[in-house]
Amino acid sequence: MHVIGTAGHVDHGKSALITALTGTNPDRLIEERERGMTLDLGFAHLRYDDGVEAGIVDVPGHERFLHNMLAGAAGMELLLLVVDANEGAMPQTIEHLQILQFLNVRKIVVVVSKIDLVEPPQRDAALERIREQLQGTIAANAPMLAVSAQTGENLDALRERLHDELIAMPPRNAKAPVYLPIDRVFTLPGLGTVVTGTLIQGSIESGETLAIEPGGRRAHVRGIGVFDSTVPRVEAGSRVALNLAGLDRREIERGDAIAGAELTAARDVRVRFVPLQCAQPLLRRKTPVRAYIGSAEILGTLVADDDAPRGQEMRARLHLREPAVAFPGLRFVLRRPSPMTLLGGGYVEGIEQPEDAASHECAVLAVLRAANGAAVEPAAIATAANLREAETREALERLVASGDALAIARPHAYVDGAAAAAMLENALALLDETHGNEPWAMGTTSIALSRAAGVDEALLVRVLARFVEEGRLTNRGGYYAKPEFAPAFTGEQRAFFDRLVPAPSEQPLLPVTFAEAAAAVKAAKIPGAARAFETMLARGAFVRVGSDLYRGSQIAQVRERVEALLRERGRMTAAEFRDLLGTSRKYAVPLLEWLDARGITIRDGDLRMLRSTKGGTPA
Repeated sequence: MHVIGTAGHVDHGKSALITALTGTNPDRLIEERERGMTLDLGFAHLRYDDGVEAGIVDVPGHERFLHNMLAGAAGMELLLLVVDANEGAMPQTIEHLQILQFLNVRKIVVVVSKIDLVEPPQRDAALERIREQLQGTIAANAPMLAVSAQTGENLDALRERLHDELIAMPPRNAKAPVYLPIDRVFTLPGLGTVVTGTLIQGSIESGETLAIEPGGRRAHVRGIGVFDSTVPRVEAGSRVALNLAGLDRREIERGDAIAGAELTAARDVRVRFVPLQCAQPLLRRKTPVRAYIGSAEILGTLVADDDAPRGQEMRARLHLREPAVAFPGLRFVLRRPSPMTLLGGGYVEGIEQPEDAASHECAVLAVLRAANGAAVEPAAIATAANLREAETREALERLVASGDALAIARPHAYVDGAAAAAMLENALALLDETHGNEPWAMGTTSIALSRAAGVDEALLVRVLARFVEEGRLTNRGGYYAKPEFAPAFTGEQRAFFDRLVPAPSEQPLLPVTFAEAAAAVKAAKIPGAARAFETMLARGAFVRVGSDLYRGSQIAQVRERVEALLRERGRMTAAEFRDLLGTSRKYAVPLLEWLDARGITIRDGDLRMLRSTKGGTPA
């Protein structure tokens, strides 16, 4: 289904035309019918025998009710511009067109009304005059039909034209997050609160729970109405009435929106704004505005970017006094707060919603690329791409499979595949240099890699972790290296380390002081001694225990003896451990703490057990 909207000057016959086309008088209010003037939005249903149908939104034409017109204009796709054959296009006609150029109108049909009041010889001249008046507007080249709601003249031709236009119109996206600006709220006996609006995008099923924004209040959909029918499901492009459970009529108002979980209300929105030429002298760096977004009317300030070009589409930030739902591609109109003259309109910046699955991938990839290598979580991607999370995750899976995106952890997020590949390439280049210049070094730290690549270290660690999983890098003890690399010491370095921590002899488990060893390394005039010492520690050839330094072979002996004793006895005291090693309490206590910290043993009071031991029985 699609939505047809009317526009035009007051008393040019919009409501009479809708009544003649549909059999429904769109003027709902008694006052409207008594005065013969539309004050608020009216609605009707256009049906064809072959199943083609459309909702019609009839808007007030008087300038005093322009805010009501704007509340219903967001959903219009096919516009009936109604112009009185005698009066021609009036100021309000032109203003409506100026507004609608910034919204979602895809097609316009100009309806010259009250043609029965123009003598046949003057009709061609009247039509030509209206064509000239519409030059320079979005209706300049629109098809034009002269009709009479009173006599029925050309109404069949208009119905046929609307039928053909509706068939040719592309569908709205039903896979996008739900967005339904509320333009009417009322109660019905036995049903409770009902809201109506045009479903701009997405689909709604009876029984599902959505949100009312702003505020995020839960809205359980008890029932769905489309004109005179109750339906289980409705898709984008329809005029919809939703029966909401558990909500008081006073909790909701025109300007609120029914929204999916992917969409939230915001006060600060990045936009692209196009000013009217006549409004350019009124614009400042910070311009007070009255913003029309969906069915909402909100005061705010338009803040142009420093480099925004004057008189052209400009990037800006729209600061709103009250939050409103905003997503990429959503269109808006801005007027002055007072007097309420039109300034222009635009759309929320971002990736507009595509129609098919392949384009979903393009939209998601565009979001990742716009992040400039930063990680983006799935919910944020869905919002930025204006996609439901389910479609977003499917697109991400395909992008990961093709290498266009990289999934990373802690927390789960995604990075543009090209940016991730560049991080890996930079890391490998630095590692090639490091391995060649310092073959005794364990590798390179994440800090060094992040500085060299100009990438945030925390992000780089998350990205490189995936490449480590794939075997394209190694990470041992916090040092990254190429998988085929193995550190190699010079003969001078090996001889120095043999002297630094002598091989066990009479006291095989006696350490040296770490501080003395580190000082000796620093004082040594041996090329690469410091980096080689780091490698010895990282590889476990040397092990620091508290303030002492052991050889890895010594620690292996300690662990072997402890595990053998505990498997035999199940428990061990600190004194028994000291005697087992033939060492003093000075060395025994730090070693026990080291074993506890690494999950080899577990302490229970004064006793130690193997961590794999349960209930005191050896595992």
